[in-house]
Amino acid sequence: MLFLFVFSVLAKKPNILFILTDDQAPHTLSSYGNKVCQTPHIDKLASSGMVLDQAYHMGSMSGAVCSPSRTMIMSGRTLWNLPPRGKKHRKQEEGKGPRVEILQNTLPAVFNRAGYETFRTCKNGNSYGLANELFQIVKDKSCRNADEDSGSQWHGSQVLSYLEERHVRKEEKPFLIYFGFSHPHDARNGRNDLLDKYGAENVQNPPARINRKAPKLPISWLPAHPFHHGHPKLRDEVNVPGVKTSRTEATVRNELGREYACIENIDDQVGLVINKLKEIGEFENTYIFYTSDHGIAVGRHGLMGKQNLYEHSWRVPFIVSGPGIKPMSRNEGNSYLLDLLPTLCDLSGIPIPETAQGKSLKPVLMGKKKIIRALLYGAYCGGTKPGMRSIRKGDWKLIKYDTMDGQVRETQLFNLKENPNELIIEHHSKEVVKKTGNQPNKKQINLAKLSRYSEKLVEMEELLLKEMVRLEDPYRFWDQPKLD
Repeated sequence: MLFLFVFSVLAKKPNILFILTDDQAPHTLSSYGNKVCQTPHIDKLASSGMVLDQAYHMGSMSGAVCSPSRTMIMSGRTLWNLPPRGKKHRKQEEGKGPRVEILQNTLPAVFNRAGYETFRTCKNGNSYGLANELFQIVKDKSCRNADEDSGSQWHGSQVLSYLEERHVRKEEKPFLIYFGFSHPHDARNGRNDLLDKYGAENVQNPPARINRKAPKLPISWLPAHPFHHGHPKLRDEVNVPGVKTSRTEATVRNELGREYACIENIDDQVGLVINKLKEIGEFENTYIFYTSDHGIAVGRHGLMGKQNLYEHSWRVPFIVSGPGIKPMSRNEGNSYLLDLLPTLCDLSGIPIPETAQGKSLKPVLMGKKKIIRALLYGAYCGGTKPGMRSIRKGDWKLIKYDTMDGQVRETQLFNLKENPNELIIEHHSKEVVKKTGNQPNKKQINLAKLSRYSEKLVEMEELLLKEMVRLEDPYRFWDQPKLD
């Protein structure tokens, strides 16, 4: 009997539950070291499968970082090769490639052809709208409050209702569920019980007092970034409800508390859906992915948004559980979100579309490889051009800034093993140390101007240019060869 059960599971196409949050950095989860935000269901998911430590989004040419990020997820295309995403897409987001062919080989289109029933719930807007319409069942609504009808509970209830409905009709087709949340993106309006737990309050203006129950300041907190981030009047840096331009301890700690309240509410919904899968007998044959469209700063480095290339905003959480994945496993991955389409196809036995430019993570998830690429490239140029670029190889990371019409030209070099939080000289000031309670060591600075790292700097600069050329980046920096 056991043999027959195992055979039937292996013979059946696997289900896919793809969970995507909005604006969530890895450090908000205990599986990435957080000791305050409580997410027992996501923790259990992580312990039942694999956690990737080096998963990234490739970047954005728009202040709405989620737009190109979600288009990369759906299409498997690299940043500078994206299709037009909808009727209202920004022309600057449109890259090279066959438009119709790409759309016909997006995530829902591919799985529809493969005989899957495809379902989607997520926020409205800032996504690949043309592809979103291809899901067979769509239940989209932006939910950034805390009640049953306009909070994360609403997205959860759509998935629960769908699973129950297909169970009642005894649907035999495998499913692909795109389970998207509108939180913890601002406005981070949390449930009252969770706000109280994390010492926070839903406010429109920066709070004046510090709630001692609120999460402590992150060790990379700064009262201001040392130079302009390059995107004047950027909403995320000047107009987030409850924050505005404030970076005080009271403001940042309150916003962290609100963020954690939203994330714990998401965790509750994830738990309900996983329990439902078990109840209807679908859990064992389901791959579950948990990730986000990008990270976010929330006070780190004096920034509030995601329009930067520090690890807190460039990296994403990436947790996968399912058939064949070893529990309690961990790997580097060196992956992009654009690798999701090839990965989901590979796990499901579906041919990877030729339009996809990402790579399958299946060898990593099955423990056969640690990484799928050696270099990781990041870009942000939603403000002044050419903007920011980053390159990572092993423990070494370079970030370059060429913004504000040449007024800001900066280079940062970090060894992430020795300086994982990318601390800079401003983090060594007595005022900052007093606030964060963290005294950085001498190596925890920007290494770019130190002569003993000059060879490493040259190496990283060369690697960055190489990737910019390979990925068809349309810009060059002040100290790079000009485009022909």
